[in-house]
Amino acid sequence: MTTAHKYGEGIDPEHALKYAIQHHSGDRTEIVEGVISNVTPNWDHERTAKLVRRQIEARVDELGCVEGSGNLDLPGSSNWYVPGIAVVPEELTYGGGALVPDQTLLVVEVTSESNAETNRVVKRKRYAEYGAPLYLLVDRVEKTVTLFAGPGRLGYTKVDGPHPFGTPVRLPEPFGIELDTSRL
Repeated sequence: MTTAHKYGEGIDPEHALKYAIQHHSGDRTEIVEGVISNVTPNWDHERTAKLVRRQIEARVDELGCVEGSGNLDLPGSSNWYVPGIAVVPEELTYGGGALVPDQTLLVVEVTSESNAETNRVVKRKRYAEYGAPLYLLVDRVEKTVTLFAGPGRLGYTKVDGPHPFGTPVRLPEPFGIELDTSRL
């Protein structure tokens, strides 16, 4: 038996890749369909995410949740996401590990030129497949907001939008609030 073969036995490539990403030197790194990339949001992205956070934070607190951009694992796939915003129950945030999309109440992705198609197509499909109940796509390239709901293996069954920036968008229960998109 060769040394390389001996040391490679029993190693799960998905687990090894995700372990390496989690223990990388502090960079925010995600894996999308097996492609590793650093998440380096620009200031416009951060401003947009902040405007959404400010509108949902009071309701998030009432629900006993936390909003942030912690890691989301998609087990059984070569995907490890760092969403623009995810809303999760506070009790799930202790322990520091990644969560899975079906543990969220809402996932928000904010597009840029470099990731617009990934957020529109790949992440939308994967968030639905992995059970994220609500996916809000803030598309800065198209200047639209779209809310996806009703996740399933074949995608989301309900689509509200795309709405041009400036159109109020209602987040259904458990949020029950209307987002002002005029400053996005």
